[in-house]
Amino acid sequence: MAASLYLVAGKTTDSVTHGFLPAAVHLANAYDLDVVLLTDRPAEHAGVHPGRIVECDVTDYRDIVARMAALDGTPRAVFSNSDFLQAPTALAAAYFGLPGKDWRAATRAKNKALMRHHLAGVDPVFSADADHVPPDAPYPLVLKPREGVASEDVYLVDGPEELAARRAQIRARRSGPLVAEEYLPGRLHTLETLGDGREIRVLGSFRTRLSPPPHFIEERLEWAPPPPETDQVLAQLDALGIGFGACHTEFVVHKGRARLIEVNYRLIGDHCDFLLADLLGVPLHELILRVHLGESLPATPATTGGHAVADVVIAERAGTLTAAPSAVELTDGAVRLSYLPQRAVGETFELTRTNRDYLGTIRAIGPAQDDVEAAIARFRAAHTWTIT
Repeated sequence: MAASLYLVAGKTTDSVTHGFLPAAVHLANAYDLDVVLLTDRPAEHAGVHPGRIVECDVTDYRDIVARMAALDGTPRAVFSNSDFLQAPTALAAAYFGLPGKDWRAATRAKNKALMRHHLAGVDPVFSADADHVPPDAPYPLVLKPREGVASEDVYLVDGPEELAARRAQIRARRSGPLVAEEYLPGRLHTLETLGDGREIRVLGSFRTRLSPPPHFIEERLEWAPPPPETDQVLAQLDALGIGFGACHTEFVVHKGRARLIEVNYRLIGDHCDFLLADLLGVPLHELILRVHLGESLPATPATTGGHAVADVVIAERAGTLTAAPSAVELTDGAVRLSYLPQRAVGETFELTRTNRDYLGTIRAIGPAQDDVEAAIARFRAAHTWTIT
């Protein structure tokens, strides 16, 4: 009986479609595995995954377990790259005795209130249910969904009246708990890590540029050496119980102190995973799946220097995208540049003032900052994004 590698996914994403699924198919040949995609959106994935697709309530670990148990083949690994599906996937892995994340750590990472509560003895940060913020709260505060993603419905608020207005605005669009957290000043960084349960390795770091307040749109990520305060971040991840698989952590550094903004217990997204793979010169998606198959971390090469940027093209208004470049990879002098769309021509959308407004990402790697910036500028000048 053949063994199976299970990928658990919700909506289609480029990280899964162009990263993890091809990596899984490649590993299937090496390990003699069947690749099975469990999803609650089989029609979406049918056009991009030629292998076996099984409909499943992927938000419920009991259904994941039941589907895996009912299918032919011995489960060899189960993996998800979705923020929302880390805990149920971890529980399924635990049920079958497979390598996986601690479901409690996955739950803490996803639930921002639990994360703050768990880290209170390590790095106390004011955090309260948005419906019960005390009068002496340390404004400005950041209002956000307790389990949100992509900077969606995240606002900086300066006082109780603005808090109430923004809270009502969010509630008109979505249900679910909201939290209000202390605003943490400082330079925003990411830390990209990979662990095999025995060691956790820093793969690299990006500096992040945000839009002006009150929104928090990530406009650009630039490759940079991990800051000196990185050990503080690793200590906080350890306190959360995070150490297996990929993790994308956002934090600020201010006056020598590193403070967590949020922990995404999966690989970095918005096409920066492909940029990271190019920088390291390794099949990153495959390495992550190998960890879930029980392998130890291999040696990951250090980058050879140079400059790298993920520059985002952001919609400035709602409408229909009527003109935009297609996916492309090219060489501009000493710079390797690629563009991957995140909206299709003909697609109609609203303006959200979040990362959902991305039209596409320009990724560029070159020997020096000036070379990279000039190549990005030339690409933007040579192409048009039209919204009507």
